[in-house]
Amino acid sequence: MSDTLPKIARAAISNRLGVDFPEPDCPPELSELGATFVTLTLDGNLRGCIGTLEAHRPLFLDTRQNAIAAAFSDPRFPPLGMAEHAHIRIEVSLLSQAAPLVFSSEEDALRQLSPGTDGIIFECGHRKSTFLPQVWESLPEPSSFLAQLKLKAGFSGGFWSDEIKLSRYTVSKWKEQ
Repeated sequence: MSDTLPKIARAAISNRLGVDFPEPDCPPELSELGATFVTLTLDGNLRGCIGTLEAHRPLFLDTRQNAIAAAFSDPRFPPLGMAEHAHIRIEVSLLSQAAPLVFSSEEDALRQLSPGTDGIIFECGHRKSTFLPQVWESLPEPSSFLAQLKLKAGFSGGFWSDEIKLSRYTVSKWKEQ
């Protein structure tokens, strides 16, 4: 899987742009259900990131669809153009199943976070957000990490409610060579 998932993502984006790029052969394990995030960077900066939190389709298809969405449908960026195509770098993260955190307060939740390891899903009411474990590189303090996750969900960084649910997951990740 180490180089197959990024190649699937590259083929999906390339073919959508009309650039012929053959999709690699898929080993049988890529037909199993899987949840992925596809992250695009350009000159070291985020250029798109879309993913799935729960496995509901075959891994190869999830990667393909999330690559297309990251390149052309991430609301934070305009659709990827041909000029950027050759310069983007692709990383595919395969998520483990999320496990709920049990906590009594924000301080208790913060103590349970594992910087650099945990991906976190924040939920409150109908709002939801997530950060992959890679986000710890730019937000290494648990309190800042959680505050930015709340902002991403549309709340203030200082918001807290007994209705908040947090879950954690880990990832295996592969970057283009």
